[in-house]
This record gives sequence, C-alpha cells and structure tokens, in this order.
Amino acid sequence: MPEPRSKRIVLTGATRGLGRAMAEGFIGRGHSVAGCGRSADRVAELAKTFGPSHQFSVVDVSDQDAVNTWAATVMETFGVPDLLINNAAIINQNAPLWKVPVEEFNRVVDVNIKGIANVIRAFAPAMVDRGSGVFVNFSSYWGRSTSAEVAPYCASKFAVEGLTQAMAQELPQGMAAVAFNPGVIDTEMLRSTFGSSAGNYLSPDRWAESAVPYLLALGASQNGTSVTAPGQ
Repeated sequence: MPEPRSKRIVLTGATRGLGRAMAEGFIGRGHSVAGCGRSADRVAELAKTFGPSHQFSVVDVSDQDAVNTWAATVMETFGVPDLLINNAAIINQNAPLWKVPVEEFNRVVDVNIKGIANVIRAFAPAMVDRGSGVFVNFSSYWGRSTSAEVAPYCASKFAVEGLTQAMAQELPQGMAAVAFNPGVIDTEMLRSTFGSSAGNYLSPDRWAESAVPYLLALGASQNGTSVTAPGQ
C-alpha cells in the first residue's frame, strides 16, 4: 500500500545490497527515488526497471564536484528531498591495521566519511532553507563496537556517529539527523569479511521489508539519536 504522502528520497549506494533493496522498497510504497552508485551498468538496470518517474545516476560520492552536479539535477527535476539516506560505503579487506595499504585506508575514509559530508554539503542548504527533512547516515555495529582486521571501517563508522550527533545540534527545529545501524545483513560487503557464513543472515530484500517503513517513519523527534534497524 502506498504511504499517505509521497516522499522525495535521495539514496546513495543505490545499485547493490541494502541500497538496491531500499530503492525497490521505497518505490513499491509510492515514493520518488533519486539514487546514485558507481556502476554504470547497475545504474542503467535501475533506470530500466523503475522507469522515468525516478532518477538514477552514476556518481562517486567522494567527488564533491560530481555530487554537486548530481544534487543540482535532482533538485531541479524532483525538488528538495524529504529524506536523504547516506548509504554508500566500502570496507577494507580483512587485515591488521598496519598491513592495510595507505591507498585502501584513504579510500575507506574518502567514501564512508567524506562522501557523507559531500552529499550533505550539496543537499542540506536547500533542506534547511525549507525547514524540513531527515538525514539518515548509515552507521554499523562497527560504529559502536569493534572487531579485529576492520579498523579502517570501524574508524569510519565511529566518525559517522560523531558527525551525525554534531550535525543534529546544528539543524533547525523540525529537522533530524539520525545515525542508523542497519544490522548484519547478507551483502557483498559482509561476504568480503565473513565469507560464506554471511549466508546465515537476512537477505537485503527481507531486511528491507521492515527497514523501509522504519526509515520512512523517522522524524524530528529522533534528531540526534543512534538507532538500529528493527529485528537487529
């Protein structure tokens, strides 16, 4: 069933895993989605599947100029977003911190932290001027606890928690910034860390059945909170 009011949703990392499942879930509930990802093939598949009522673009969130261009196009076409979901992220290959190559560490930081800031920088002024909207920055269990061999990822997700809480103090009343832990889901990213045991966890599609309505219900009363997906 469609939601009572259609929302304009901006979603990064929309081409695979949780992002792909969320895109389908939001659209299935009657909302408009503008999503991005780095794979041109997967972006084309999304555009073909969901049609011209939605917009999918090839964007690397670590590139501020590319994000700015994308944001301008989105807001000209769809208007200012009601819900902005910073989902795009990568993880390092399992290794002790001192064995993680500098380029790999930097890439995790560029996507997982700077990418969120780039997207917020591009969309937030219009949302703040309007005085409404919710920012959801994807965190992780590894943004609130740690494990061996994923130190760069843990560092990036701890940063997301702090960035979100600080941003929440800067927003005008009626808006919200929320750090969201999606839980442990069987995605390509989890399989890169857990291997085949990732199959013991929920699929993205099953996860989205409860996560999508939960995200749609977030509002000003959750500003500054760190929340976890239902059932996780």
